[in-house]
Amino acid sequence: MERLWNRNYCKVMAANFSLFFAFYVLTPLLPLYLSEHFGATKDMIGLVLSGYTITALLFRPFSGYVVDSFPRRTVLMICFGTFAIFFAGYLAASTLLLFTIVRTMHGGPFGALTVANSTAAIDVLPSSRRTEGIGYYGLSNNLAMAIAPTIGIWIYELTDSFEFLFWLALVVACAGWLVDATVKFPEKETVRNKSKLSLDRFFLVRGWLIGLNMVAFGFSFGVLSNYLAIYGKEVMGITGGTGTYFLLCSVGLMVSRLQGSKALRQGRLTHNASSGMVISLVGYTLFIALSTLDDSLMYIGYYGSALLIGLGNGHMWPALQNMTINVAHNNQRGTANSTILISWDIGMGLGILLGGVIAEFMGYGAAFWSVVLVNTLGVVTFFAATKAFFLRRNLNESVY
Repeated sequence: MERLWNRNYCKVMAANFSLFFAFYVLTPLLPLYLSEHFGATKDMIGLVLSGYTITALLFRPFSGYVVDSFPRRTVLMICFGTFAIFFAGYLAASTLLLFTIVRTMHGGPFGALTVANSTAAIDVLPSSRRTEGIGYYGLSNNLAMAIAPTIGIWIYELTDSFEFLFWLALVVACAGWLVDATVKFPEKETVRNKSKLSLDRFFLVRGWLIGLNMVAFGFSFGVLSNYLAIYGKEVMGITGGTGTYFLLCSVGLMVSRLQGSKALRQGRLTHNASSGMVISLVGYTLFIALSTLDDSLMYIGYYGSALLIGLGNGHMWPALQNMTINVAHNNQRGTANSTILISWDIGMGLGILLGGVIAEFMGYGAAFWSVVLVNTLGVVTFFAATKAFFLRRNLNESVY
């Protein structure tokens, strides 16, 4: 069997870790930063933070096309360098308007970079281990998610300085750029697609229903990741639990990636996807259903949901990503990757924006109940239509 953990694959994973560490070290604290530093209201916080995701969404389709049509290394280096430089903009933003502009523009290189780096991972993986390798690739995201929020919150509590966190994100992102610069890609000619440009060059139309499912799950995590700290502090009275929550969530993510690798290796994609989304739904429901009860049940729901959501997403994400890749032709790898990320971005953006609006007018409890509703719709859609949709369009007989 071909070697999975080759040097270049490990480097791409390390760079992916640095990319998501720089992202997650700031994510749970930005709502507090906007509230305390600029006096932003709840709906304004949602509007400001959603701009990042919306811009990433707009860049995804074009980045998928560019990654498929131009040299991988060049595209990757430009995207990573631009992504890193934008962290300096947070240091320079002295008003809410300037911060909003920088944060919104930063989503562009982030969207392009995640497509370019994940496509690079596919390129350096042996073809016989690709499905399994994509699953393991997500561990670098999960590890960053486990460590970064905890470190960010700890540093903030220690220094009371957001400036230090912005510098940390900048340095880590630059380190990731340096690591990716040493990756050796397999030598193959870049095939320019000479066919007439169409929607399918920017968004994988063959996988549209899989993407629709991902929108629902992105919405859920968008609300959770951005409003957890404020909800825990203002509603549940948990002031220091956000870092622990993300740590437990990431433990669940990593365990499920390792546990689910056998099923991925066997090609059981729909099995992993369906079990993962059901587990996540149970987690989101526990979170909000037990949050207003007595302390013991509240803590069980709070921390227990972290593990369940992590377990569920860890099974679901690589399965849905592989499903999208396997309905795409070989010259559409970048487009397939961008499609699944576009769908996640749409969900995240809607979650951040609508979550803030719902919280402003109806409270955070209503915002988190909307998560349960949307997640339920996603699960029902998968079992009623998406599974059969994938099996009809699947181009790889070894997966199902």
